[in-house]
Amino acid sequence: MKFEHLVQINDPVNPLGEILSREQLWQGLWHRVENPVAFLPGLESCQILERQESSLLRELDFGVAQIRDRVSFAVRQWLRFDVEAGATHAGGALTIRLEEPQPDALFLRFTYETTLREDGDHAEYVKSAYRESDLETVRLIRLLLAKGSLQ
Repeated sequence: MKFEHLVQINDPVNPLGEILSREQLWQGLWHRVENPVAFLPGLESCQILERQESSLLRELDFGVAQIRDRVSFAVRQWLRFDVEAGATHAGGALTIRLEEPQPDALFLRFTYETTLREDGDHAEYVKSAYRESDLETVRLIRLLLAKGSLQ
């Protein structure tokens, strides 16, 4: 299954909405890479096993399952999470792209590639869960920024 959707970050027609800069949004996304526990329900810890110029290898400990992923990136442009297939996970990928069609009109494009079949109610449930998770990511980034937790 391949699934893609956009999340609007700034709404220029809403004067009450807080405008995030591309840098602030990147800081929040990078925080998700370095400190993913708050972003992934059930995650107990994350260990970074390897750092390279444009990627990280991580081990995610969910208690009953340990998952490895490689996070590749282009700073302030995109992140890609490639999850290794293993005994407890079929593998897959998530790409998050920062899009700015005009100044301050920021969007995040989430693209999922999984081994799930495209048809059936299960696929719709998974797509809905992905959307909710991505909206929660943006909510958490805004909260961390408001608290001054992101540098």
